[in-house]
Amino acid sequence: MPAARSAPTVPYASYLRVYEPLAAFAEPERTHWASYARRGVAATAQDELRRSLSDLVRVPVVGVPAHESADAFTAEVDGVLLICPWRTRLRGWLALRELVDQFPLPVLDAALPPGARRRAAEEYERWRERNPDARPWIRTGVWQVPLRWFVLVADDEREYLPGERLRYRTPMVQARRRLARALRILRAAEGYGGLAEGLVDVGSWLEEFHPRSMVELDYAGLVHALPADRLRTDRSARDVAAGIAALGAGDADAAARTYAELAERWREVRERLFAN
Repeated sequence: MPAARSAPTVPYASYLRVYEPLAAFAEPERTHWASYARRGVAATAQDELRRSLSDLVRVPVVGVPAHESADAFTAEVDGVLLICPWRTRLRGWLALRELVDQFPLPVLDAALPPGARRRAAEEYERWRERNPDARPWIRTGVWQVPLRWFVLVADDEREYLPGERLRYRTPMVQARRRLARALRILRAAEGYGGLAEGLVDVGSWLEEFHPRSMVELDYAGLVHALPADRLRTDRSARDVAAGIAALGAGDADAAARTYAELAERWREVRERLFAN
């Protein structure tokens, strides 16, 4: 992959974001975000990634930013300003903990020395003691969109602009309703414990946010990494909903076929992570 400063896009991340109304933030953060929105700065996911990656090409490597980001994504829905803070430092700490389970130790040591990881872990523990209720507004998928995310959205909420974006946006109340219905069906079926467990985790996260929030599922950089015909025909949210409906109707065979096809399609995408 080319250096962050020369790469036009960072191709491999997708995102699940929550945008909260300004009223959900306490002062002085509420005033900060109101002022931030008035500036009219439209930062993108690629901007955020490039800033994060710039730390990884420094010497010595900076695994987690020293200071929290004061940036956010913004949206306006029905005249209401919605804010999705980046919280890059918090997400860096959380991602660092996940890396330990995802990569062999020699690879991890080469990318981020043990001393840097140890310092980051110690900083996180101290910070967590002061901020026990903190949570990120953004979740990240690497070389995939986790299937459980599609439960939250509907096919008619799909927005696709070739070469630019593929995303879904839905009100929080709809996302929670869909998740609760799917969880009831999955718990009553056999063989879907992993998907149900993942939904419990997502549901617990969503409960932390204001009920008038908006949920966004964004393919983000995957739009630049996957073939256009693959994206044009991708209806993963519709397929996940069809699988759940089949389970609810007692058609376990149809549900199994649907999820097997979905799992295979996204397995092919995830394997690109190791193509180099």
